[in-house]
Amino acid sequence: MNAPSIGILTGRQFLLGVVVCLVAPGVSHAQVPMVGSGPNGIVRIFNTDSAILEMKEPRKDLPCAVTPAKATLGFDLRMHAGYEVSIPLKSLAGSENLLTIVFRVTPEGTDAGPSYFSQRIKVPPIEQDAGGDAYLQGSFDVGEGKYTVDWLMRDRTERVCSSYWDVEATLPARDRDIELVIQPGVVSASEFQPFKEEPPVARAQDTPPLNVKVLINFAPQRAYSAVLQPVDTSALVSILRGLSREPHIGKFSVVAFNLQEQRVIYRQDSADRIDFPALGEAVDSLNLGTVDLKQLSTKNADTQFLTDLIRREIAPESRPDALVFAGPKAVLEENVAADALRELGNVQYPVFYMNYNLNPASNPWRDTIGYAVRVLRGTEFTISRPRDLWFAVTDMVSRILKARQDRQTARAAGM
Repeated sequence: MNAPSIGILTGRQFLLGVVVCLVAPGVSHAQVPMVGSGPNGIVRIFNTDSAILEMKEPRKDLPCAVTPAKATLGFDLRMHAGYEVSIPLKSLAGSENLLTIVFRVTPEGTDAGPSYFSQRIKVPPIEQDAGGDAYLQGSFDVGEGKYTVDWLMRDRTERVCSSYWDVEATLPARDRDIELVIQPGVVSASEFQPFKEEPPVARAQDTPPLNVKVLINFAPQRAYSAVLQPVDTSALVSILRGLSREPHIGKFSVVAFNLQEQRVIYRQDSADRIDFPALGEAVDSLNLGTVDLKQLSTKNADTQFLTDLIRREIAPESRPDALVFAGPKAVLEENVAADALRELGNVQYPVFYMNYNLNPASNPWRDTIGYAVRVLRGTEFTISRPRDLWFAVTDMVSRILKARQDRQTARAAGM
């Protein structure tokens, strides 16, 4: 669960907007202070809320059912935990209401204190005979370890629902080599801005930095979907972040495109970091679900667009250490002509394809980009799970370093 979601009610449709914020140490809103968010932090919450959290006795003054969510690893290499809450509509009937959720997450076996979070949900007027339930979700991120969660929700009339549970975040034995973004025993607010700026990365000093060009197709899993789903956006951005965090890569060229619209939406050439905020603005410009009439009148216009894009980005003057394609499966009616790719000559650097595919068993066939990469004698990785992304980046960097060393050896031998 990568972000708080919106509750949808059965029966009459109804939305509850959810806002999540980390309650920072020292924040005061006429509340009783208590120790939290680390051994020296102070968090101020109502003393009644504090008492309920301390009692650890489930309450149902406000009828609700709380279902904890297991901690799962996301493509962003963060462990996501949280909960889902259901509330009968009839319990919220009446004029406008306000639901306030306060919960704390305490790591076990460390000196770190609890981290406090809050949610406030505005509830519009609801008819007395309304049926069905409201569904809310909330999330937080953790490093590996065990945690206790103390949770409560109250409305304006001070009716309370409270719940308590344990969470364990652990990687399977085969994934132990994966380096998570969050350290063990650490609690963090979930990230809801996929295109936020990436923190500085300490680059490797023992070898010259690699120069990598990435051609990424920002498109949904369903080729002609009118919406780029958050899970797709998160996975595609995570592929870029996985590359940007690799210490051996020091120069990035990014070409973001969309095959459905047949246009390049963003370009960044030979920069020392990827400008994620600028990329996010470009992705927001996508207008999926609409097709230009000129494109419809041209047979296989999408294949021609892809062909021209590959030709342009593998031009002789372009000499990166590697070319990386990334994106979901792109199955076009016609593949890129092999002759058109062979005309480019022997590409002097390795080519890769990070194929984002959540369900590879449903479509095991090579797609159009994969076919082009094969003609270019490249390597394809299927990215279905977070571990696939981690190991793909690790393997790619190893291959790129070896290919550069081989080129240097060959040049030295030819002198």
